[in-house]
Amino acid sequence: MRTIPQPPALTFLATLRVDVGEPIDAGITPEGHRRIVPIIGGTVTGPQLQGRVMPAGADYQILRSAELTELDARYALELDSGAVVYVHNLALRRGAAEDIARLNRGEDVDPGLIYFRCTPRFSTAAPEWAWLNHTIAVGTGRRRPDAVEIDVFTVG
Repeated sequence: MRTIPQPPALTFLATLRVDVGEPIDAGITPEGHRRIVPIIGGTVTGPQLQGRVMPAGADYQILRSAELTELDARYALELDSGAVVYVHNLALRRGAAEDIARLNRGEDVDPGLIYFRCTPRFSTAAPEWAWLNHTIAVGTGRRRPDAVEIDVFTVG
């Protein structure tokens, strides 16, 4: 009889508060309804990473249905050490159609009503942070009217 495998350990890395601007609606394309959400700043706070989200990048979204949005965010962090870390974060956000519509209008929605999970990948040239280049991370997100908050965990 085979034993049930144990899941890998998760270690809290940081919370990213990514401040966002007004969405740009590109309309319904062959791939789906596209939106581009500018990233205008933010903060990085946690036991392993501290710094700021740089005012560069965007979240390239595809609204797959009234209930499901695919997110593809690309931006940079500047850590307190001065190191720059590139972030490529893929995510799914799912909820009841009326709650997703409220989020898309910029309204505050109880995060407990929304499934928002992500897989951020980090890339940096800074030697002291090189371990981020080969570490898998996962996260849970919350969409606020003017920001996205992501709790990021490394996978052991």
